[in-house]
Amino acid sequence: MTDNRVWDNRAWFFVLPVMVFVLFSSLLPMMTVVNYSVQDTMGQNNFFWNGAGWFANLLDSSTEAGQRFQGALLRNLIFSFVILAIEVPLGIAVSLCIPKRGWQVGAVLVVIALPLLIPYNVVGVIWQLFTRTDVGLLGASLNALHIPFDTRQDATSAWFTIVIMDVWHWSSMVALLCYAGLKAIPDAYYQAARIDGASRWAVFANIEFPKLRKVLVIGMLLRFMGSFMIYTEPFVVTGGGPGESTSFLSIDLVKTALGQVDLGNGAAMSLVYNLITLTVCWIFFTYTTHADQRKDA
Repeated sequence: MTDNRVWDNRAWFFVLPVMVFVLFSSLLPMMTVVNYSVQDTMGQNNFFWNGAGWFANLLDSSTEAGQRFQGALLRNLIFSFVILAIEVPLGIAVSLCIPKRGWQVGAVLVVIALPLLIPYNVVGVIWQLFTRTDVGLLGASLNALHIPFDTRQDATSAWFTIVIMDVWHWSSMVALLCYAGLKAIPDAYYQAARIDGASRWAVFANIEFPKLRKVLVIGMLLRFMGSFMIYTEPFVVTGGGPGESTSFLSIDLVKTALGQVDLGNGAAMSLVYNLITLTVCWIFFTYTTHADQRKDA
C-alpha cells in the first residue's frame, strides 16, 4: 500500500527565521568562548596560542584551579541531588492535595504559582533579609532560642538557607507539572479503582504514579539544570561563603572570568561546565526514556 499523502512544508518558512536567530545569538558567544579557551594573553589585547593548556590545568587536581573546579563541581552535584530528593516528592504530594474541580482550583493554583513569578535576585534579597540575625524573622528567632544560625559564619546555616530557599522557589513548578499530568488521567481509571475497592495508596501506585513518569522526567530535567546552574540566589544570600562552602561552579566561574579577569581559565571552565550539564541531562533522559519503553513493551 502506497502513501499518496502530499506533505506541505510551507510551515518551515515561519520557523526558519526563529531558528536562524537562535543559532546566530548562541553560536557567536560560543565561538568567542572557544577562542578564549585556547589562547592566553599578557594584556593589551595581545593573545597567543595556548592549546589545551587551560583544560589540562582545570582537570589537574594538583593545581589551584583544578582543586577549585573539582570542589565547586562536587558542591554542585550534592546540591542538585538534595534539591531533587526534596522537590520531586514534595511537588507530587502538593499536586495530590490540589482540588480537581470547583472554584478553589484557580485560587490554589495562583497561590502555588506565586513564588515562580518572583525574579531570582529578589528571591535572594528576601531570604537574605529573612535570615539576618539582627532583623530577620528566621535568623533572629533562632538566635533568640539559642540555636546557632548565621549564614555569614556557619556553613551549615548557609547550606540550610540555600536549600530551603530553592525548595520554596521551585517546588511549585514540579507541583504544577504533576497536577497537569494528574488532570490528564481519564476518570475511567478512578471509577474502576473504586469498583475494585482500591485504597488511596493503591490508586497512586498503580494509576497516578505510572501516568506521571513522563511528566516527572521533564520536571527532574528542568530542576537539575536549574539547580546545577544556580547563581543569583546563593550569590546574593552568601556570596559563595562562608569561605567557599557555597561557591558553586557558576559563582566560581564569574569570580575567575570577571573578578580575576582570567579569560582563558574562565572560558575553559565554562565549556567544561556546559559539557557536564549536557552530558548528565542526556544520560538521564536516555535512561528514563528507554526504561519507559521497556515498561510499555
